[in-house]
Amino acid sequence: MKTTFKFNTLYIGILLLALAFSSCTSSKQLAIQKSKTAQLSHKLGFTVNRKDDLPLLEEVSRWLGTPYRYGGTTRTGADCSGFVGAVYKNVYHKSLQRTVVNIYNKDCQRIGKRRLKPGDLVFFNFSKRKKRTLNHMGIYLKNGYFAHASTSKGVMVNHLSENYYKKGWRKSGRVW
Repeated sequence: MKTTFKFNTLYIGILLLALAFSSCTSSKQLAIQKSKTAQLSHKLGFTVNRKDDLPLLEEVSRWLGTPYRYGGTTRTGADCSGFVGAVYKNVYHKSLQRTVVNIYNKDCQRIGKRRLKPGDLVFFNFSKRKKRTLNHMGIYLKNGYFAHASTSKGVMVNHLSENYYKKGWRKSGRVW
């Protein structure tokens, strides 16, 4: 009888200790996650929460300010398709074609603008001469925000509702 009581007391004690330590760890993890989402929100310019695609948003945040370089695919300099391809490789472990048109034609399933989800691709045309071609792209992040490599300011985040991007908008796609 005494052995059973000691065993039960010991068992309950161990259980309580395990519970205390696990809740401490989860509180620390929650605090770290809150800090991380606050930093990402500040860097990206929109509210980030723990349910967002954090690996994508973290990777994009590392690229912000990377200068534009035609043909570039690294954080020392990248063009729009080089930036998208590198982010896709790092986050989703998928290799994409190298040009905007080939990525759209060979790597994407066409989707409507209203069906965009984080990680989908957005395509534009800013040419005054060739209205039908695609010559720019970015990665959709959330709530209308997307990341892309601008020729004038490098990798940055913009919103699809901005006039310049509304006028240049052509298509969107989801990588297979």
